[in-house]
Amino acid sequence: MYTDTEKIFAYISLFMLFFTTLSEWVYSIGKSKKLERNFSHKSMVIAFACTTALMITRWIDSKHLPLSNLYESLIFISWSSSLIYFILALKDRDGWSSTVTASGATLIHGFATSGLPGGMERQTRLIPALQSHWLVMHVSMMSLSYATLLRGSLLAVSLSIIYSSSKKECSVLAFNRNTIHLISTWCIAQDFFKTIGTKNDTVKESFFQLFLNLGKYQLVNRMDQWIYQMISLGFSLLTIGILSGAVWANEAWGSYWSWDPKETWALVTRLIYATYIHARMANGWRGQVPAAIASIGFLLVWIRFLGVNLLGIGLHNYGWLV
Repeated sequence: MYTDTEKIFAYISLFMLFFTTLSEWVYSIGKSKKLERNFSHKSMVIAFACTTALMITRWIDSKHLPLSNLYESLIFISWSSSLIYFILALKDRDGWSSTVTASGATLIHGFATSGLPGGMERQTRLIPALQSHWLVMHVSMMSLSYATLLRGSLLAVSLSIIYSSSKKECSVLAFNRNTIHLISTWCIAQDFFKTIGTKNDTVKESFFQLFLNLGKYQLVNRMDQWIYQMISLGFSLLTIGILSGAVWANEAWGSYWSWDPKETWALVTRLIYATYIHARMANGWRGQVPAAIASIGFLLVWIRFLGVNLLGIGLHNYGWLV
């Protein structure tokens, strides 16, 4: 069953997420007034409220947590992404992390609402093996880990693009703390520039580029830290989800681990993110290489979540396209 009320909540959420994403892009690229940012925050509040209402409605109707099929899982990930948006918005001065998060939430919600084959949004009865208290722990932890890891990996993809676009410049790759001391000379140079007029435009341009480089350096550092925090949180949630799933599998099927396709890809995904975290913690790596590793995780999460599901393989599939 897919009621008109649920459909209204779903489409209002989608439209509000779209407006949020559009406003965030305008704010991030144009650096305009706070009007766009305030509008995006209010739109996201409406989207979050409608998505929450949609999930509660389905929970009441089905008498279980609405995570029993692909549609409900996608909606939950979209809802989790909206929650992450509010957390990031508190510390995001440039707007880029909020922009990436809002864009991801919009695409996921749009795919759930308009991209799935007909009938997949209908509520389904849980089979006896799934009627367990482990449903809430395992599925919610896995879905939250997807949302968190996808946000971190999307930021890593964005960071990789910044690095790639900066290869031909001094840019962030060569910027260091000693360069920051040069910025103090700008204040002293102001009076000097007023005196020399336009005869030394090259010097002025050099200082201008230095400031641009400083801004990019600060943005990259913030994004690198956000990526590390998001992936660390997502990695912990993924670990809890895998362990709780193993216990549940033993209760339902008599085996903690059966090398089901989803189990296998979950292990591969965890190993990739473990490599990223190890590189950051043990080796102190920052920059392009860790960002590239985290970007690979983005693909693996989608293979694990959608690729296996939509082919109808294994015990964890929600449906198929073929």
